[in-house]
Formats: sequence, structure tokens, C-alpha cells
Amino acid sequence: MSYAPEGQQYQPYRPEGRSAQPPQGDRYGRPYGQPHGQQPYGEGPYGEQHHGGPPYGGPPQHHEEQPEPPRRRSRAKRWLIAGVSVLALAGAAAGVMAHFEIPPFTDKGSAVSFGKPPAGGKGSGQDGSQQPANSKMLMPTGPAAEFKNAMTLPDGTHVAVTTLDGKKSGFKGKVWVWAPKEYDDPKFAKSGFPVLIALPGGAGYPSNYWMGTDLGLQTSISKWYAEGKSKPFLLAMPVLNPGPDDKGVYWDGSDIPGQPKMGTWLTEDVPDLMKANFRTVKSRDGWAFMGSSTGGFAGMKAVLKHPDKFKAVIASGPDIVPDSSLWKGHDKEKAENNPELLAKQLIERKGPDVYIAFQVGDNESNKKTLPDVQKFVATYGGDKGPVHTSLRVIPGGQHNAKTYVPNMGEGPIQYISKVMEGPVE
Repeated sequence: MSYAPEGQQYQPYRPEGRSAQPPQGDRYGRPYGQPHGQQPYGEGPYGEQHHGGPPYGGPPQHHEEQPEPPRRRSRAKRWLIAGVSVLALAGAAAGVMAHFEIPPFTDKGSAVSFGKPPAGGKGSGQDGSQQPANSKMLMPTGPAAEFKNAMTLPDGTHVAVTTLDGKKSGFKGKVWVWAPKEYDDPKFAKSGFPVLIALPGGAGYPSNYWMGTDLGLQTSISKWYAEGKSKPFLLAMPVLNPGPDDKGVYWDGSDIPGQPKMGTWLTEDVPDLMKANFRTVKSRDGWAFMGSSTGGFAGMKAVLKHPDKFKAVIASGPDIVPDSSLWKGHDKEKAENNPELLAKQLIERKGPDVYIAFQVGDNESNKKTLPDVQKFVATYGGDKGPVHTSLRVIPGGQHNAKTYVPNMGEGPIQYISKVMEGPVE
């Protein structure tokens, strides 16, 4: 049974302190922000009118003449207060519009492009020159997808989204992408970047929770790269399943007969999208998966099934064997998507080498997860090859992405980064 990481329903990012309600007046009709006791223009304190006559219409008063107060200064002060109040209200209104993502106060939904399209077409450099045959980098092959901004990170990078019509799988779904700021750095202008395909747990439909900034995957990759722990990965974050995980119906990231070909979607169509739009690495040394729960299973299975295309995976709290109810009556195909059998076959073929970085909490909701992973490592893994493994047990770790992301930086991300390439020319 696949377990969805707890509490990972994506919520749109809302800056702290932003009210969901627009500013309103107080019970007297005054806008909030107007100083208490401020009188309308033309009135003095306590409601007295400035008209030169005696107050309240009484007889003339015999008293020493007082100099007339400086009206211009008082009037200017009132205008200043009124201006500040207007600006405060305008600022509050802009904040509300940004909160509700109303243009032009947000860039969500605006077109996003990553780098420049190849000037000379397929196989060409950005200046139209032919790419050297011995280059390790693959220029964008095209056609360019239409990416829309899903959110902007503090460093100015964008998480963008497109709808991919998978030519090989026949499945149509959303894919979110992200490129680190190094991708647009002039010193890397002729470099191909490694790709990490990030898969969620649970249904993974209609969104992929890794695209949200609340889990910090994108900012963590930038931080880990700056610390020398990680490659500056491009991220592809596709939907995992073709529909909701309803009553235990999920697709195991596989081509189950009679069902949408989600295995082909993840291992063919999504990589093709990245190759079409980004400078990538030609060889499998620049391609990896990561995922939690069901996504960890799907990523691990993809690497073991297609070691000619992918080199490594970070599998967090994964299932070890396929268990979708949709496999009923398809035992042969189910065996072809079983990581245990795939690992055994890879060992018998003596490669190619793959690298699996497991991480599992010792407080997982499924108490079988840790012993199942430990058994897999003992039976097929270690560091003798070709199935290389590492295992990080997270003290107190639970079955959720908030546990897994911070701990990726404590070992798993270094483990796969050491065996991968990029940026490369």
C-alpha cells in the first residue's frame, strides 16, 4: 500500500501577515489609518468654526487681541496627513491585490523563458554555430514549450508550469520546472545542466507538491550547491498519476495494461520536455530522480528499469514492490516493474552501475518501511555494485516531505552528486 506523506497538500503561498480581507472603515465610516480625532478640513478643535465672530453667537468679547494662528501651516499639515492616509490605503489595496494575485500586482501567470532559444535550430549553439560533436552538453532541441510563472522565489528565479501532451505515453498533464540562478550566469552560457525529476507521494495529481516553495526544495538546492554539497540541478516536477488516488487506486508510475502509460510519461515524455527547453547533459550521468513514498518507489524503479538513461535516485520512505490493485491479472508486467527483480537482473548483467540514496524516518507511519528498505540494501545493495546504495535513518523522522527535504542535505544529495556530471560543456 502506498502512503501519502502527511500534511503535504499544497497551499498557495501567502506572505505572512497579509489579510485575506480588504481594508474597511471603522463604525463611524472613517478609513482605518486616519488619526483618531482628526477633523474634516475647515473645522477647528471641538467643532468651532473659524469665521472671526464670537463663539456661539454671543456678544462681543472684550479681551486682548491674539495673533491669528498660521492657517497656511495648519492647512499644509492637514494635506500632509491626508496624503499619508491615501498612500497607506493605496499600499494596503496593493497588498490585497497581490495577495489575491490580481495583475499588475503579481507576475503569476506571465510568460517565462529559460535562457535563449537556439538560433540555428537543433544541435546548434546560441550564436548559430554548430555544437561540437564531442560536447557533453545537449543544446535545447525544441520545440519550445509555453511556460507560465507559478511563483517567483526571493532570488528572482521562477517555478514555471506547462501542460505537456506526451507524444510517447499519450498522457497529457502538467509539469512544473525550475532552473537555479546559475543557469543564466554568463559563465555557464555554454554548459549543460543535470536534471532531477522530483516525484511526490500520494496521488501526485492534479499538482506536484515539490513545486511549492513551502517545502524549500528549490532554495535548498541553491544552498547546497553554494556549500559544495550538490549539483545545480534543473528540476522537473510532473504529475505522478493520471487522476486522484481514489480508494487505493494508483498507478505505480508504471505502464499497467489498459491504463495510462505513466511509466513512459515519467521516463520518456518528461525528459524529452527538459531536453527540448534546456541545456542538458547528453549522457545518463546528468539524469536522476528523487521522490517520497510512492514517488520514491517510482523513481527507484525507473532507474533500475532504465539504467541506460538514468544514473541515480534519492528514494525517501519508498515502497519496495509494486502494489497497485490495477496489476490484477497482469502478473508478467507487474514483475517487470518490481525493483527487487530489476535489481537482481542488473546484478546478473553486471551493470551498468546505478546509485540509490535511501532515507527513512524511524517513526514512519508504515512500520514496515524501514525493515523493507534495510532488507533491500542487505540483499542487493551496499557499495560493491552495480546496485550501489546508501541509507540514512532519520531519528524521529516521519513519513512526510518536511522530514525528507532537510535531511537530503545531510548525505543523500552529496551521494548522488558525486557520481553525476554537470555543468558540462
